[in-house]
Amino acid sequence: MAQQRITVIPGDGIGPSIIDSAIQILDKVGCDFEYDYADAGITALEKDGELLPARTLELIEQNKVTLKGPLTTPVGEGFTSINVSLRKQFKLYSNVRPVLSFKGTQARYENIDIITVRENTEGMYSGLGQVVSEDGSEAQAMSKITREGAERIVTFAYEMARREGRKKVTAVHKANILKSTSGLFLKVAREVGERYPDIESAEMIVDNCCMQLVMNPHQFDVIVTTNLFGDILSDLCAGLVGGLGMAPGANIGSDCAIFEAVHGSAPDIAGKNLANPTSVILASVQMLEYLNMGDKAEKIRSALKDVIETGDRTTRDLGGEHGTTDFTAAMLERL
Repeated sequence: MAQQRITVIPGDGIGPSIIDSAIQILDKVGCDFEYDYADAGITALEKDGELLPARTLELIEQNKVTLKGPLTTPVGEGFTSINVSLRKQFKLYSNVRPVLSFKGTQARYENIDIITVRENTEGMYSGLGQVVSEDGSEAQAMSKITREGAERIVTFAYEMARREGRKKVTAVHKANILKSTSGLFLKVAREVGERYPDIESAEMIVDNCCMQLVMNPHQFDVIVTTNLFGDILSDLCAGLVGGLGMAPGANIGSDCAIFEAVHGSAPDIAGKNLANPTSVILASVQMLEYLNMGDKAEKIRSALKDVIETGDRTTRDLGGEHGTTDFTAAMLERL
């Protein structure tokens, strides 16, 4: 069997150091991957004069599986979000953001285990029809939902729920006000739900969902929703388990996937050996599950659980006093 090649984008700011941590852990657990390194973001802009060089796109296309650190998109006009560009280019229609409680974090809740499945290419977030009037007094953007896009994402959520033995899928919408777009999404979600009688189907208006997540998060299992709502809800869910440092993300298409830390590049602590690599370690766990290497994924997850629970060499955001390299060493010892 040929070795699995992985495209690795170290990213900006703290990206290279946390990606390095994840790679050491993958090697330690015996994954035997071949890595092709590629640049994107500010790093690529400085080296090649573009945010997403052609070579990087070629490697993503060629290897089909990518592990990515946080990227910085320069603020201001003329720069499109790199993440949005990648999702469109490779038709990565599904964004999967699991949150899981680990004892020993500063989180307010215990026993949280929620997956947000967010449609990644349509809706308000896709940047369609953005115009600002010449005098700057008026701005417009367009939201477009297709039946095909809605059906694809909701089916993905139910299939994943079934595969992982999950009990319930909640479709989150705003169909009471956005009767056209959110209305179509909800209609399709109901139709798809009927095909999965073994899974409980629920629906909830997005504002109520935010309140319910804060008051009683344990009622949720899998949440499926449109692009903008999913972006907001998945960050809220991360807040339930200790913040974005604990939350990984996967962008999955029909034959290509990108796994990433969902937090930013934290330039203020870059190069200081302070960053918590948990988000990208968990993203690599998602990657292993995608590659049907669940046994190795489980080994990494339980080592991580033990490091955080015992507070052995944890980073400051986890209440410890250590840095990225010490945290990584604690992980490697357990593996």
